[in-house]
Amino acid sequence: MKRLLTTILICVSLIGVSAQDNPTEKQDPKTLEVINRTRIALISEKLKLTPEQAEKFWPIYREFTEHRMELRKQLREAERTQDPAKPKPERDQELIKLALQLKQQNVDLEKNYSERLLKVISAQQLLTLPKAEEEFRRMLLQRLQEREDLREMRRENRENLRQKLEQRTREKNN
Repeated sequence: MKRLLTTILICVSLIGVSAQDNPTEKQDPKTLEVINRTRIALISEKLKLTPEQAEKFWPIYREFTEHRMELRKQLREAERTQDPAKPKPERDQELIKLALQLKQQNVDLEKNYSERLLKVISAQQLLTLPKAEEEFRRMLLQRLQEREDLREMRRENRENLRQKLEQRTREKNN
């Protein structure tokens, strides 16, 4: 247990080291791999998957998350490509309608994959899955926030150092 948690913490630490500064750019494949391994370790540990369960669970779960991400991508794409020639209320109505359709598709997707997953894991494990996913998201966001805080501290330190050097230079010249 301690070894698993240590591995997770090391992997999450590596995320900060390898992640790119611009979140809109494509992530480094190595970073994505570290994130994925960390997610697998955390969820497997929280669900207490047996090796046999894990072997059957992860292909189904990966397929499910890919479909879920595709639905989210469709909504982001629709938001990004709205027709500016249409009046804003009309665009908003279309976006709301699409968002509701995608939410319904997401519910249908969850029903379908829940049925498939229940053939592999117990109902209790399935109920634990959203909690494990949320815990992973919180951990990842916390790590990203810590990385951003550290970056800000470094910027401030550089600025303070620059100001001190300028002040010393002015004092020498006077």
